[in-house]
Amino acid sequence: TASIATLSWRELFTDPQLVQWIELGLEQNTDLQTARLRVEQAEATLMTSKLSFLPSVSLNPEGTLSSYDGAKTSKTYSLGASASWEIDIFGSLRNAKKGSRAALEQSRAYQQAVQSQLIATIADTYYSLLMLDEQLDITRRTAKSWQETVQSLQALMRAGEQNQAAVAQAEASRLTAEQSVLSLEKQIKELENSLSTLVGIVPQAIERGKLSEAVFSEQLSVGIPLQLLGKRPDVRQAEYALAEAFYATNQARSAFYPQITLSGWTNNSGAAIVNPGNWLLQAVGSLTQPLFNKGKNIANLRIAKAQQEEALLAFQQSLLDAGAEVNNALTQWQTARQSLTLDEEKIEQLETALRSTRLLMQHGNTNYLEVLTAQQTLLDARLTKVSDRYEEIQGVINLYHALGGGAD
Repeated sequence: TASIATLSWRELFTDPQLVQWIELGLEQNTDLQTARLRVEQAEATLMTSKLSFLPSVSLNPEGTLSSYDGAKTSKTYSLGASASWEIDIFGSLRNAKKGSRAALEQSRAYQQAVQSQLIATIADTYYSLLMLDEQLDITRRTAKSWQETVQSLQALMRAGEQNQAAVAQAEASRLTAEQSVLSLEKQIKELENSLSTLVGIVPQAIERGKLSEAVFSEQLSVGIPLQLLGKRPDVRQAEYALAEAFYATNQARSAFYPQITLSGWTNNSGAAIVNPGNWLLQAVGSLTQPLFNKGKNIANLRIAKAQQEEALLAFQQSLLDAGAEVNNALTQWQTARQSLTLDEEKIEQLETALRSTRLLMQHGNTNYLEVLTAQQTLLDARLTKVSDRYEEIQGVINLYHALGGGAD
């Protein structure tokens, strides 16, 4: 029942330079900071809902100055105070508080979802850079090899052993490799800028390791499906959204019942005046209020019920999406591992084919164009191997994110 989502992101990603970039992103990423502020807002809203159960007290100080026909000015002061307390017989305040608590948990789940997504995106971008570095190195070495081949063919052509077609084909292959170098350099610069923006710094060169040094576990466990409920922050967010909608429906239903408020006041001398008749008058007034609200309470209840059904459907869909994402990530990782095994065998065979083609050209009637074709095929196979290695790592990252890892 163990799942890789239970691992800390520091345990999964051991590259020290990647760890530094993730730490910087968790500290400075603007989206994550915004999510934290939303949590603070939800906490303040919950505090307001809790305080609604307490009486409200207000002071009404007054002062007057009066003088008649030049007489001495008289001063009058009064300090009036009033208090009111809503009796929550029908659960309006209770449902509001529970809804605020659900909204707070929803905001916390959203913050965890943003953090999980941020860690996965930083790691994916980082390893994308390592893949491009490896492909750039292979392409540069290939371009250099093509340059040496062109020079050799030109010498053979001057000796009458090769023709112009072979030289032109080799030169075209060299130019293609040079174009690939430029394209890879452009992609690397764009990814460096993207990662810099992601971690909240100005675009700059990204310090990084090598793809060959990346180490991950050979066995990945996804646990049991029920664990998705506890680890996936987006599933928890949808669950709390459903709870908030449920309490909103209850609150809309309580609007059909009286809202009873007890109130009293003090006179200028501070003596309390209790007026039960006034309390009764206010209670009766709130009893009649729902009868003359132009159908707003009925409409509000219908809206709340529809929103609750909508939240239920969103929660159900989040469960389906979670299962699909885990399945896709696991399939991606397994397929990439199988492809890597085939890539190694393919490269071995192509290297043998290239050596044999060169020997046939030197001692037989094979055209040099066949050698050029064998070299190009070997280059493509090596680049594909690097892509599949990145695909394997990306599968680990996607699976970790799909299972809810990195949220804590």
